[in-house]
Amino acid sequence: MWQTLVGALLGTWATTGAVYSVWTLAVTMPMGPDLTASHATREEPTRFGAHLVVLVAALASLAGVVVVLTRHNQPATLVATLAAVAVSWTTLHTTSALRYARLYYTAPVGGIDFHQSAPPRYTDFAYVAFTVGMSFAISDTDLASSRMRAHALVHALLSYLFGTVIVALLVNLIAGLGG
Repeated sequence: MWQTLVGALLGTWATTGAVYSVWTLAVTMPMGPDLTASHATREEPTRFGAHLVVLVAALASLAGVVVVLTRHNQPATLVATLAAVAVSWTTLHTTSALRYARLYYTAPVGGIDFHQSAPPRYTDFAYVAFTVGMSFAISDTDLASSRMRAHALVHALLSYLFGTVIVALLVNLIAGLGG
């Protein structure tokens, strides 16, 4: 019963996180610079709380993964575990892209130098977020404010945590296949 409950919770999180990420990216990625600025600054103040809940849920799913990996698992639970990790990773960076946009477009405007004349749009912020998520570093953009660097630091540390958990998960699954 324990594995069924854990599998169901991880599967529920994977589904919820996937809907959130896909929907958010589908809505924001086509936005141009003006609409991005308007949308990013129109968020209500409690939106930060919503982002925090998403990140806590993602971290909770990773804690569930650790618990699941310490026990023998049913195939359905393993699939739910893999899906939860992948969706948590995507949700973290999707949420971070929104946060970078909000930080950029609230006074004082700026904080990231994109090395372009056009104002940034959500795709630019997604680029920054997913680059930090994959490399734990900023690539060809420059962070130009303390608040942006602080957010990038937290984002990079969470990304590193996810990377570590993903490697541990894969090693455990491969070792489990052999034994």
